[in-house]
Amino acid sequence: MTLLIVGATGTLGRQIARRALDEGYQVRCLVRSTRKAAFLKEWGAELVVGNICNPSSLAPALKGVTAVIDAATARATDSLSIKKVDWDGQVALIQAAAEAKVERFIFFSILGAENYPNVPLMEIKRCTELFLKESGLNYTILRPAGFMQGLIGQFAIPTLEGQPVWMTGESSPIAYMDTQDVAKFAIKALSVPETSKRSFPIVGNRAWSGKEIISFCERQSGKEAKITNVPLALIRVMRQTLRFFEWSWNSADRLAFTEVLATGKPLVAEMDEVYKIFGIEAKEIGTLEAYLQEYFSRILRKLKELDYEKNKQKEVQAAKQKKKKVMN
Repeated sequence: MTLLIVGATGTLGRQIARRALDEGYQVRCLVRSTRKAAFLKEWGAELVVGNICNPSSLAPALKGVTAVIDAATARATDSLSIKKVDWDGQVALIQAAAEAKVERFIFFSILGAENYPNVPLMEIKRCTELFLKESGLNYTILRPAGFMQGLIGQFAIPTLEGQPVWMTGESSPIAYMDTQDVAKFAIKALSVPETSKRSFPIVGNRAWSGKEIISFCERQSGKEAKITNVPLALIRVMRQTLRFFEWSWNSADRLAFTEVLATGKPLVAEMDEVYKIFGIEAKEIGTLEAYLQEYFSRILRKLKELDYEKNKQKEVQAAKQKKKKVMN
């Protein structure tokens, strides 16, 4: 089976590519830059230059492809808008896949997308789900709530470095999952007939609020977090201001997503049936506690090593200066 992975250089996409290669699939990755995607080629993937926002590049990339795993989404740093990437681009990809008669199409949406019509990314994901369902493709829709990897920059690093940890509103509890585990479900869906033309939540074992994660980071690091609360009203004003300038629309739409995280409504779902259908044991899925513990253990060990080297250099320097004084 030949897979085309879209969004393979992203946090989730690279884990999907790694797992697919490890399981023996022929992997092709649609990339905008072969230089930035060089690591995928080193792993054994075939690189095809293209872009879902450039429909003419999709047909060559899909030639001979059995299945598509679509993990593409606009990034906060992208110059293109969420609408351009997550709607126009996704529609073009789905249409091209249908024309190429691709046998399977795995799409990543967001848990609870149907509940937030005023949040651009959520509404676009909902509409894309509907478009995919009507495309005639044999699809599977996976709906994660959040990735553990994002917590490092949001909570762990600021706590360690004494930088502000930003909080807004009630901090909705979220059932985060490691992208490596999310990748397990994506690859497993290819070989499980029961996942055909169905949607599934893909979430962690429990929902964590921002305050709970901060407390855990404080215990692991031995440092007190500097929490800065940003009023939701201020976020809304900033969003409206950014909408005046086309180049900042993407940032404005990202700020809108803050309202999802500030409602206090949990982003969590029951996973028992999902585990059973996919043939995955719940105990195989990593916990947020273990993920953060491993991160802090590795970082604190590295910091100790750096301190040891720094002190060693100071001792050597002091010895040299002492020797120089004796000689003089």
